[in-house]
Amino acid sequence: MHNKTTTLSALRPVKTGIALVVSVFVLTCLAPVASAQMTGAPTPGYRQAPGAPASTMPAPLREIGFDQNLDQTLPLDTKFVDDEGQAVELGKYFGKKPVVLVFVYYECPMLCTQVLSSLTSTLSTLSIDAGKDFEVVLVSFDPRETPKQAAARKTEYLHRYKRPGAEQGWHFLTGTEPEIKRLTKAAGFRYTWDDATQQFAHPSGIIIVTPDGRPARYLFGIDYGPRDVRLAINEASEGKIGTLSDNLLLFCYHYDPMTGRYGLYIMSVLRVAGVATVLLIGTFIVVMTRREKNR
Repeated sequence: MHNKTTTLSALRPVKTGIALVVSVFVLTCLAPVASAQMTGAPTPGYRQAPGAPASTMPAPLREIGFDQNLDQTLPLDTKFVDDEGQAVELGKYFGKKPVVLVFVYYECPMLCTQVLSSLTSTLSTLSIDAGKDFEVVLVSFDPRETPKQAAARKTEYLHRYKRPGAEQGWHFLTGTEPEIKRLTKAAGFRYTWDDATQQFAHPSGIIIVTPDGRPARYLFGIDYGPRDVRLAINEASEGKIGTLSDNLLLFCYHYDPMTGRYGLYIMSVLRVAGVATVLLIGTFIVVMTRREKNR
């Protein structure tokens, strides 16, 4: 009886340790899912409803969307004008850091404002900083727009972002139609002018690009979850920016190009749980063997 009681007492801390490790792992992988369910998944906006014939969609909407040109190098020699009126090549903002690339037009009455507001809010919640850890490059696809309009938008969104030194990491560009079309085609951004509304019809989303200019992830819609943006930037940087927690989440979550979101990859979770279980059982056996010898 004494030996049985002693063995049970020795088992309690080991069982507690196993339960704690498993709980931490499960919470790490599943907590973002609960958060995503609470906030709700965004609707890309330009996708056709299942079963709806293309003929029922307005003509401009049939021409817009994202072609995910993943891992294809963008033309970094395209020429634009920055918000200070200086001629620049797109490659100026690449080379060392990932880039959050956004196609908008600054006088857009609705959708672009929502994209920029949502992006700014999301970036404001991250522990990494624009300018220090990544660049934000916004390109107007309206060739009529001017650096003055770009500068006005930059002032507005920097005021919302409220991070010191952010002006070095946010870039608002304008350009000519040939250069704009060259870049948007390479990035897979399809838009068109709608004569009926006298506005551009375009999709909504952001593109996370590697430091050498290859689109790594497309995030659709007008609502960008902090987890998705953080993981996409981390992946684009090849793990050079993210924390240990980010790298663990990348093992648990995989990017789905169909939705433009990160989803839980159950097989990875099961593999890690299996390895953790084997290690914990091995540790338990070693501890119990040593205690038995000491006794």
